[in-house]
Amino acid sequence: MSGNGSAEGVDAPFFDALLTPYRSLGTTGFSVLMAVTGGVCLIAGLGFLALGAWPVFGFLGLDILLIYLAFRWNYKAANAYEEVRVSRTEILVRKVNPRGGHREYRFNPFWARLHVRKEEDEGVVRITLAMRGQKVDIGGFLNPEDRTSFAGALQAALAVARSGGPLPPSLPPPLPTGAAG
Repeated sequence: MSGNGSAEGVDAPFFDALLTPYRSLGTTGFSVLMAVTGGVCLIAGLGFLALGAWPVFGFLGLDILLIYLAFRWNYKAANAYEEVRVSRTEILVRKVNPRGGHREYRFNPFWARLHVRKEEDEGVVRITLAMRGQKVDIGGFLNPEDRTSFAGALQAALAVARSGGPLPPSLPPPLPTGAAG
């Protein structure tokens, strides 16, 4: 084994979080929503068409198209994510946008400062990591409950990094020394 292999093991990340936007409506729910909305608009549109108000039928079709496009845009935005890794010597924040482009921010855990902004009725509303003029907001798309949980976990990881890293796995207990002689 080369010296590089052991050095990588010493500085392996001990905290690794993948933050993704929450989407409550899955593909099945989306299909049901579009079928129900389309059915209601079709029935209402046929009623207006029978009354001679034919332009309403077209506008109801436009409504369905706009709802469909809005949900598709929302699902595309869900492809964005943030990755936060903490090792003994580095904090890596990788932000990936919906199109796949990414930016990386690297911080030294000893110099980086974690700023957590809390509001009384909402909990944590903003998490910012800063060092020497460079700053990055983390988890902006999380709900306040998840943001609070993540902020606590990240603070704990930074404390571990500043103390020299996690403890190595415990070694087996030492064997008893010479009882028989």
